Amino acid sequence: MYIKQASLRGFRNLGQLDMELKNGLNIFYGNNAQGKTNFLESLYVCAMGRSQRTRMDEQMVGFEEMESHIRLMIQKEYYVDRIDVHLKRQEKKGIAINGIPIRKSGELFGTLQVVIFSPEDLNLIKGGPSERRRFMDMEICQLSRIYYYDLQQYYRSLKQRNHLLKQIQNKPSLEDTLYPWDEQLAEFGGRIIRARREFLGKLNDISSKKQLSLTGGLDDLQIEYKPNCPEGIFFEKLRKNTKRDIVFGATQNGPHKDDMGFMIHGNDVKTYGSQGQQRITALSAKLAEIDLIEEETGQKPVLLLDDVLSELDEKRQNYLMEGISGMQSILTCTGIEDSVKKYVKDAFLFYVENGKIQRKWE
Repeated sequence: MYIKQASLRGFRNLGQLDMELKNGLNIFYGNNAQGKTNFLESLYVCAMGRSQRTRMDEQMVGFEEMESHIRLMIQKEYYVDRIDVHLKRQEKKGIAINGIPIRKSGELFGTLQVVIFSPEDLNLIKGGPSERRRFMDMEICQLSRIYYYDLQQYYRSLKQRNHLLKQIQNKPSLEDTLYPWDEQLAEFGGRIIRARREFLGKLNDISSKKQLSLTGGLDDLQIEYKPNCPEGIFFEKLRKNTKRDIVFGATQNGPHKDDMGFMIHGNDVKTYGSQGQQRITALSAKLAEIDLIEEETGQKPVLLLDDVLSELDEKRQNYLMEGISGMQSILTCTGIEDSVKKYVKDAFLFYVENGKIQRKWE
């Protein structure tokens, strides 16, 4: 699959845009704060139903605009899908696929699959557990709408259980009503834990090979799943720790507390890895996403590369660029430097300035 056409109206600082994209490398260059990352964000929103930068949809609407519209034409093997995203201030966003509105973002997953590379990828290694849970959830959602449903049901049940725990603090007789919520949490939580374990097992196999290639065989990477509670005993643990949960007024066990670890030669990269090892580890995980999506779906994802070449040395730049040949890539950079100059002749080139994007020919 690849993005054939993109049209934007009123999205952040970007003006009215209508453009065709290449099924290959597309390079967007210009100074910082001109709108390059905003364009990548608009594509990500069409794939995932949300921004990778903010949880507030209204922040994506231009300052002087009341609404914003994004339309993408996605070329598949034998047909074209159209995605429309409509953003309004203080209103819920609207999403339609081929002109048919969808009620939940989960219905969008799989229409356009993307992998995004950015300088913030280092947070996957250095950040807190919530960063890594988000990574797991967003990637698995692209591969399984069932997982998205289980995730939604789990957090809905968790919210209800936590509300009830707070009520029990003032009215202990309500404790018996926890049982149904414990059953629901255990059911949906167990599915989430199994899906995460399977996903990370596959990702580990691919990432370890990527890491060996990137480091010349020096770093043996292992990705470990760290569940807060194994699925087989989740229900029992909820029941056992009921009194503690009531004291805290919140559920202390479950996949909402999960984490994952990146280990090199058995040592945690977050704690013991150098800045270079942490960056290469994040790159290995991202590159593994590409192979895993293709393996699971039979299609290569669209790659969004936000100023990542400046973070890599020449050897890794070449490895990345050679590894993404044969798929659509949308790359941003500040200038046509040596790291991308060799690829310009085969790319569509766009200059970005003050929210305007202009096609260039070299």
